[in-house]
Amino acid sequence: MKKLFISMGMLAISLSYAQKVSWQKNIDSGTQDFLSGLAVTIDGQYLVSGSSIQTLRQVQGDSSGSTAVNPSSTHNQNKGYDYHILKLDQQGQKVWEKYFSGNQHDYLSATVSTREGGFLLAGTSYSSLGLDKKDKSNGSSDIWLIKIDENGEEQWQKTIGTRYSEEARSVTQTTDEGYIVAGSTNHPKSGYGSKDVLVIKLDKKGRIISQLILGGKGLDEVEKVIPTKDGGVLMGIYSRSGAIGNDELSMINDKRSMISNSSTLVNVKNGSVQNNGDASAALSMTNTQSGNSSNVILSGAEGSVNYYPKTSNNYGEGDYWIVKLDKNASVQWEKNFGGSEDDHVRTMALTDSGYIIGGESRSETSGNKRAKLEEGTDLWVLALDEDGNEQWQHSYNFKNRDVMMSLNTIRHHNVILSGAEGSQSVKGFLIGGYTQSEGKIEKNDETFWMLYIDWNGKEVWRKYVEGRDKKKEERLTSALLNRDGSYILAGTSAEELGKENWKVVKLEDKQIEDLMENRDIQIYPNPVKDYCYVEIGLDFESADVYVYDMTGKVIQTFNTKNRVTKIDTSKLPQGVYIIKASIPTQQNKKLTAKIVKE
Repeated sequence: MKKLFISMGMLAISLSYAQKVSWQKNIDSGTQDFLSGLAVTIDGQYLVSGSSIQTLRQVQGDSSGSTAVNPSSTHNQNKGYDYHILKLDQQGQKVWEKYFSGNQHDYLSATVSTREGGFLLAGTSYSSLGLDKKDKSNGSSDIWLIKIDENGEEQWQKTIGTRYSEEARSVTQTTDEGYIVAGSTNHPKSGYGSKDVLVIKLDKKGRIISQLILGGKGLDEVEKVIPTKDGGVLMGIYSRSGAIGNDELSMINDKRSMISNSSTLVNVKNGSVQNNGDASAALSMTNTQSGNSSNVILSGAEGSVNYYPKTSNNYGEGDYWIVKLDKNASVQWEKNFGGSEDDHVRTMALTDSGYIIGGESRSETSGNKRAKLEEGTDLWVLALDEDGNEQWQHSYNFKNRDVMMSLNTIRHHNVILSGAEGSQSVKGFLIGGYTQSEGKIEKNDETFWMLYIDWNGKEVWRKYVEGRDKKKEERLTSALLNRDGSYILAGTSAEELGKENWKVVKLEDKQIEDLMENRDIQIYPNPVKDYCYVEIGLDFESADVYVYDMTGKVIQTFNTKNRVTKIDTSKLPQGVYIIKASIPTQQNKKLTAKIVKE
């Protein structure tokens, strides 16, 4: 497969765009490291995550006295890649660095920042019991989940899988503070195609609530999962599958019935024996956990497994398959979008009236794709309502092969506009990505670009972020937008393949900052329980922050250099409090906000 590369060197300052590099962090390595993504904490720090082979220096500690691994991993008897995570503060300085090791290859695929300040790590493990891995393997590969606190200390972990192959692709936290982990499974007897989508719902303690397997005749691979306002999630799936017909569904159900008849299936919820039989009358089928290794149920399940066959056919080689799940992880609706060629969904975001979906398309106008193809691979963006019905679609081209990395909703500054199409607070959408030329080199090849469109999809402006000090092999992996309008870009950089360093760059852009909602001071969450965060929207070197009760007594005070600062409110009685920030470099400007302690 042809690799896609982008310069991640020191990004050039463009005076016309008012861009500047705030900071850059290089994480050196002598091995072929993989960077899988970025997560931003609620207090504005960053978790860089991926997979690395630990070297002897990293295991024993360097001359500075820092130790890069968990104490249980210092013997480094693993034989491959480990989970590798690095937390950076708001200024790009290392807060801590951790490894989680099994005795074989373990690849970290996705991370999510949790509401209490920790993280959930989701990846694919080929390891059995040993080292940091506390559960035995179930098959060829399993999903390995690790919940850590804000200091990187493990809180719980879970291994999920069958005797076949499972892998993790995406993870998100839902509004009930539980989690949805989405990946793939390839069970030959209970599945639908060569690769099906596996969805696991867990509570905040890591207990499995339910499981769902869905797919069509061929390959279906989840790319992105986002939480929805109703407690469910929206899934963006790259689908190369046709619909499952009645005859095919009957054959699949017969196979499942054979598995059911060959073993006792125990309903874990109430301990009773359950005969699942054939569920051909519905679009789903339920089995429960069994001690028999041939059963389709995932190890460690407290709930049942549901099945959902794809009901819509593809238009081309690959399509966008968008699936909405409710708060119980049951399918509410599914929609298929595509043209006659290959269309690859990448990312999604919430809007006032539904969702915006983005990815790349190689299709001319065909199927249900009405947007034209200009050259190579275009960006293809759709807006859907809450029921999955299309509101609009547009394509955008930067020439040759365009790849979407990020999609963010930009809202008006505390204003909800009303018009002929109803009330809306969305101002527009900021898209980030890169372009790679195919068979030729052009000026803007392999550089990061930004595209801003209004809430109806009309292009407003675009710009390139040019690179310099480029090494021979550089690849962009993640790009995300901060609340203050800064961009974080992360990728790998190497003079030769097999010796990739991680590189993280924070880019500031005045034009983007002007789009963002900018309040002098914000407090969230509010009302508060155990803690809250103070975000100062002004440029400052340091600020003095005070917490007052309603009698005017100062009950907390501290100095901060961070834009976002965490305040412990766990010991405060219920009531109303005032938070004030004084900024000496802004003529001692005073910022005031009110919080309510529940």
